[in-house]
Amino acid sequence: MSHEKLSRMANQIASFYLTQPEAERVPAVAKHLMDFWEPRMKKQLFAMIDAGGAGLEPLVLQAAARLRAA
Repeated sequence: MSHEKLSRMANQIASFYLTQPEAERVPAVAKHLMDFWEPRMKKQLFAMIDAGGAGLEPLVLQAAARLRAA
């Protein structure tokens, strides 16, 4: 999957969860990524973040850090 498409998908997920209470946003995005993204998508997301995370929303970066730590 292209970096642009993956970035767009991750940012769309984050945008959806912006309607949730602030304390629930990061855990909700991380759970969504864990539950619905296949391992190679998560691996590619982590590689994008390791390369600087250009184009990813802060909520995506925070959720990915939580997901990676799990």
